[in-house]
Amino acid sequence: MTRYPPQSSLGAGLAGKCPRCGKGDLFRAFLTVRDTCPACGLDLRGHDAGDGPAVFVILGLGALVVPLVLWVEFAYEPPLWLHAVIWIPVILAATLVPLRLIKGVLVAQQYKHRSTAGGGNAG
Repeated sequence: MTRYPPQSSLGAGLAGKCPRCGKGDLFRAFLTVRDTCPACGLDLRGHDAGDGPAVFVILGLGALVVPLVLWVEFAYEPPLWLHAVIWIPVILAATLVPLRLIKGVLVAQQYKHRSTAGGGNAG
């Protein structure tokens, strides 16, 4: 059995790397977790963060964006079309970037704590 040095869940998750070896890519598409690690062969099919990343992003982003939108509205009173032009790209960018990062960290945490149906293999 091959031994792998322990990986930081935070480091591997943020980098989008395998939580066991730290070398193979965790994602095969933007938010789709690979079935297996291309470097060490770790079965990643049971590792899924579910809706957790979306909840963190929605709550955090809402707490930041809503006050900004209200401030812009009351300070400058722009027309509604300008709100759409400003806030739609800001919200899309501010949602997609942390979504992948948080999903990577949560999948790495699942592996580290063996909380998947497959029972993760931290060895």
